[in-house]
Amino acid sequence: MVDAEHWPGDERGAGPAPSGDAVGEGMGADASEGFIESQEGELGEVRIANEVVSTIAGLAAVEVEGVAGMTGGLAGGIAEMLGRRNLSRGVRVEVGQHQAAIDLFIVIQYGVRIPDVAWKVQENVKRQIETMTGLEVTEVNVHVQGVQLPQPERTEESRVR
Repeated sequence: MVDAEHWPGDERGAGPAPSGDAVGEGMGADASEGFIESQEGELGEVRIANEVVSTIAGLAAVEVEGVAGMTGGLAGGIAEMLGRRNLSRGVRVEVGQHQAAIDLFIVIQYGVRIPDVAWKVQENVKRQIETMTGLEVTEVNVHVQGVQLPQPERTEESRVR
């Protein structure tokens, strides 16, 4: 069973028609939607939800120093900066039986070297997904959506002396 999303202009979605939303937005009405089959044995099969892959990727991305947070992607824009509560919204996954491709939409901290942070994010996400799910990660695309500027420290002056 392959649950893959076809992106216009992208050759990765050449498989069967999509059966559900693989962007971490939840699972469909059919019990088989939103899941990837990872292993079949004598006792049965092991299935991993797409949401699990999205969450692993999001957590792996934000633990890299220099990443300020995740965004909701192109549609959400910078205004929809998300914290740790819903990391899968800044992650788009395309999964098959044995492979996964990941797109991450991140905001980085001001002052860091963007290519270095992006490479570390790619390495960490690939390692975590391969270790935890057994899937081969074919690509990790990092989309830097913005830079978080440092917030000046507020010193409240006393209103009375």
